[in-house]
Amino acid sequence: MKFQFIYDYQEEYAVVKMCAVLKVSPSGYYKWRSNLNQPTTGKDIKKQEHLQKISKSYHESLGTYGSPRIHDDLKEWGYVLSSKTVARYMKELSLRATPLQRYLVTTDSNHTDKIYPNLVKRQFKSSLPDRIWVADITYIWTQEGWLYLATIMDLFSRKIISWGLETHLKKEFPLEVLKRALETRQPSEKLIHHSDRGSQYCSNEYTDLLKEKEVQISMSRKGDPYDNACIESFHATLKKELVYRNRFATRVDARRAISAYIDTFYNTRRKHSTLGYFSPNKFEENYHLDQRLKIS
Repeated sequence: MKFQFIYDYQEEYAVVKMCAVLKVSPSGYYKWRSNLNQPTTGKDIKKQEHLQKISKSYHESLGTYGSPRIHDDLKEWGYVLSSKTVARYMKELSLRATPLQRYLVTTDSNHTDKIYPNLVKRQFKSSLPDRIWVADITYIWTQEGWLYLATIMDLFSRKIISWGLETHLKKEFPLEVLKRALETRQPSEKLIHHSDRGSQYCSNEYTDLLKEKEVQISMSRKGDPYDNACIESFHATLKKELVYRNRFATRVDARRAISAYIDTFYNTRRKHSTLGYFSPNKFEENYHLDQRLKIS
């Protein structure tokens, strides 16, 4: 069995966090993993294969599948064993279904502010940096309550160029994230800023700042997440790779983990197939290097 760690560059930390969630000891996990690598025969080989597939089904479901659904997965994959056996093996692996957090609406489209046309029209590629930015807000659950994450992505490199966390959805929140992005990137007047029709993005303060910087404003159709698929996909990835694999006791814990994920892992190390398997930072570095070479 191979675990995909949240932070593969900090394996020990990831193991400790994982074992805390699964309520097993790190020493027991390492012993179990070591035993998997030892040669076995007969029934033991078949059992180890079943354990691996059960774990695969469980983790691909983000830890939400119980024995009936995992049993169904195994049947589709051609394995013959009873649902009771699956349940017993899950108990041995300390795997227990954990429901995903309940859905929370972050987009309020019921307002009287001006709505802008969709200029992006699902063309989610840009050949130059700072030509199309996409923005969105999502939510993170902690045992202290909700946190809201606002992000802005540059479609050229898929880099999260600015982000912020708050306990509220007031219009000042994403506005501060936008200000940081504008200050950091210094985009040209050719930039398009794309978002949903939420009241935060339609507010006069937000759109006035975009107009002041000569940024074109683009908005998705009402209730259509596919019109902003790239930033929606990033939020889904963050939740799959980080949020759903942790139980944040405090908002501070969540802030630290999300900061590390975005700045130290996602932007810096996570490889993207759409970028030729470069990280966003490396993709931008390569672009700027090519530009310098062309000038010289």
